[in-house]
Order: sequence, then C-alpha cells, then structure tokens
Amino acid sequence: MKVYKGSILTVDSKDSVAKYLVEDGGRIIYVGKTLPKEYAGAETVDLGSKALIPSFVDTHQHFASFSIFNAGLNVMDAESNEEISKMVAEFYKKSGNAKTLIAFGASPYSVKERRLISREELDKVCPDKEIMVVKYDGHACIVNTKLLQKIDKQVNSLRGYHPDTGEMNQEAFFKVSDYITGSLSIVDLFSKMQQAADFQAARGIGMVHTVSGVGFIGDLDITTEKIFAKSLKNGFQVRVFPQSMEIKVAKSRKLPRIGGCFKCALDGCFGSGDAAMNEPYTDGTDGVLYYSDETVTEFCKAANRAGLQIEMHAIGDKAFDQATRCLKAALDDFPRKDHRHGIIHDCLPTEEGIKICSEYNIAMPVQSAFIEWKQEPDEYLESLMGKERCSRLNPIKTFADNGIVVGLGSDAPCTSPDPIVWIDKCVNNPNEKERVSIQQALRMATYNGYFISFDEKERGSLEKGKIADMVILSANPYEIPAEEIKGLKVEQLILGGKPYESAQEGVLKAVCRGLGSKNRF
Repeated sequence: MKVYKGSILTVDSKDSVAKYLVEDGGRIIYVGKTLPKEYAGAETVDLGSKALIPSFVDTHQHFASFSIFNAGLNVMDAESNEEISKMVAEFYKKSGNAKTLIAFGASPYSVKERRLISREELDKVCPDKEIMVVKYDGHACIVNTKLLQKIDKQVNSLRGYHPDTGEMNQEAFFKVSDYITGSLSIVDLFSKMQQAADFQAARGIGMVHTVSGVGFIGDLDITTEKIFAKSLKNGFQVRVFPQSMEIKVAKSRKLPRIGGCFKCALDGCFGSGDAAMNEPYTDGTDGVLYYSDETVTEFCKAANRAGLQIEMHAIGDKAFDQATRCLKAALDDFPRKDHRHGIIHDCLPTEEGIKICSEYNIAMPVQSAFIEWKQEPDEYLESLMGKERCSRLNPIKTFADNGIVVGLGSDAPCTSPDPIVWIDKCVNNPNEKERVSIQQALRMATYNGYFISFDEKERGSLEKGKIADMVILSANPYEIPAEEIKGLKVEQLILGGKPYESAQEGVLKAVCRGLGSKNRF
C-alpha cells in the first residue's frame, strides 16, 4: 500500500483535484481531500510541488516503423543536405554487416537547399549498400542507386516513381517500404520494439495505439505487435490496428479494430502536396484521393457490421469529407451506439464533416505536434494552400466545442512521441481561437485516449477502483503559466502501482510468454 500526497489531478468527469491517493495491489483504493485513518500508517510519497496525473496515451503511431527508425539514423535536426550526407557517411562507416540502411526525417523545408537530398548525393556517401532516407512525413523516401536497382522492376510502373532524383512517393513509396520491412528479421524487430516501449515510457506514455501492416510477408508485423503486446509484464499497453481494408485481416487475429494509414489512407499529405483538396492548391493540383466513395463505403459497411472499430487517415478536406460520408453510410446501414470509429489527422476538416462527426460520435485522434512543425513550417503551408486555408488547420477547440472526443498522438515516427509537446501545442496554439484549457488538453492526452480504445473503465483517470497507471510531473500544470507548460518534465511513470520496469529481455522468452498470455492487445 502506498499513499500519494499533494496535487492529484484526477481527470475525472469534474476535473477534480485531490490531496490524497491511496494505491494497493496495483489499484486505486481511495482518492480524496483528506486521508482516512486506516491509511495513516502506510508508506507516503510527498509530491511537494510536483503533480500526479493519469498516464498518457499515444492514440496514433506506427509502432513497428517507429521502433525501426528510432534505432536508425535520425536526420530531422540537420540544417542542410550537406550535413545529412555527412551523417549518412558516418552511419555507413559504422553499419558493419548491415545490408540495408534506414534514415528518417529528411525535409526540404528545414534545410538551406530547400530540397530533398538526391539519389546522386546518397551514392557518393553510401555507394555499395542499399539506403532508404524516409521523408519526415512518412509518405515518401529517397533511395540510392543500389536500392533502386534492387526494386526498380517492382516500382517503375507505379505512381510516385522518380528515378532521376531517387524520390519515391505515393504507391511507389509503399512498395519500397514493403521491400525494406519485408527484409527485416522479426527477432531484431521485436528487440527494437522493446527499446521503443522504454523510450516512450520515459515520456510518461503508458499505452500506444499502433497501426500495423507495412510489408511483412503475411502481415507478420501485425502478428508480431500482437504477440509483443501480450508479452509485456510491466503494465505497458499496446492496442493494435491492422492497416487493411480486408476484414479477415483483423478477424483472423481476433482483433476488435481495423484501420490506420497506408492501405487505409484516403489521401496523401501536405508535405508531398498530395493531400486531397476540395479546392486546388496554389499550383492548380488538388492532391490524390486513393479510393472511390464506393470502395470506402463498402469497407466501412463490412467492418461496421462485423463489429469492428474503424479508423482511417484523412488529411485534406476532400478526404475528410469522404471519411465522414462513408462512416455515416455505414452507421445508417447498421446503427451502433458505441462503435468509437475515428478519423486520423483531421488536419483540414469541413463544417459538414464536423457536424457528421458530432452527430455520429466519430472520434478524432489528432496530432497537435503538427502545429508549428519545424519539418513543415507555416510559410511552406501558406505557399501551398494560401493563408486563409492555413488558418483552418488543426481546429482542436472547434472539435471539442462540438462534443467530439479528441485524442492526441504523435504519428511516430513522423514526430517523436512527447505528450508535453502535444499539450503545449493545444494550450498555446498560435491560432488563439483554437486554444483549449490545460484541463481539456490533459484530458485529450490521457482519459480520451483510453476512451477511444474502450479502456476508460480501467484506466485514464485517477479514481477509486481503477488501475494505478500514473505519471509524476515536475510541476502542477494547472497552476503554472501557460507559457511554462513546455518546460514540464516527466519524473516517473507508474504502471499498475509499480515504477516502470524496462521491457528489454530475451526475445525468445518474451515471445513464449506472449503466445500464452491473456493480456489485451
């Protein structure tokens, strides 16, 4: 038994602040303003100026991809392609027996050349090993000649194939990703997942919603993520969404949910200028809508009738409208009161689409980290779509005002998972009309995430009877000035009443436990 004394931010329905919380056997057995006599002799943790909150949830990330890229070369902070070349050259020298190298985070908008690094430049520093440099938004990559020669026959007839520069986007990018991930060792991937869980736990994240299915033979990464989720013994939670429009992919693995990006992406992204738009970009193009309404509606109806929770990627307003129309059609066809379907990203929603989401209880796992994003700066977005449309991007307060459940996430590896950043961007949005209160932002980063995955009865708020999944913050975010939120630090993650323990252990041992475990996934 343990007593926590200080600022207890419960995130209950009233956003109550308590003075005492008592944990016993991994459960919260008391929360209140005073401490009952029967707990007076228990071990006490005096929080002082710190605060106790529920653990965070990342409501949208590519866990397998993040695990791989997090162990590779991150070039996000490079200020020039020359710097990226030097980083790749050093990475190449230290790569040992690795056949294929992966770097992540290249952006044409944050380097002085204002373009992506080229195939020719990669050839100079990495001539005899395959290398894939993934663009910051996860929707394109640059390959060197060695890799291009390997996959050319598979991609040369696909949209997004640019052999001159080595850039691959749209379907060509998906095919290259399939090749890269399909060549990875599952044992190595599992080990990298353990490291990725530790990385996120250090930032107070106790649960991730992962979208999976990116090229492994037989969708083996989906199965691997499921086994990984079941193998964990430290309380860290993983909820797996298979990125597929084939219902059997979820049903055969006994997954209650389906969706994500890639095969469930309705459009592209702003970084590649292919997010689907109702009105053209400034260059006259209007992006790419990957599927017809008929195809998406057929998928939504089938998944909804099968009792699955659905999520789909939509960035541009045209894709957002398609997602809302098709989910509405599915729910009109087969009404369900508690489906918790969601639309991922929701960067440029329309009034009509928001109305549908409000009426049909469609959730929005959004990425507030996209606001003032270094890799995709405002000046680039304004050059792409004009200032007026940019003023309508990421309207998180509008969502909340319409009664829509908003969850926060990273879209990792596109942005590094960091809930303090998410909260700061929500509270200190440069668009003042779309700022939310710290209480609202904290709820979006905690309770709402657990709600989206049907976990709110056990986790997400500090209330009697719930599992003691908690975070100690360096200060009380309710009491500090808004501009100081970004300086908050996660002091400790506590899962099931215990300080977080590393997920890293022997892969075989973990897999065997995962195959027989009854943990949720």
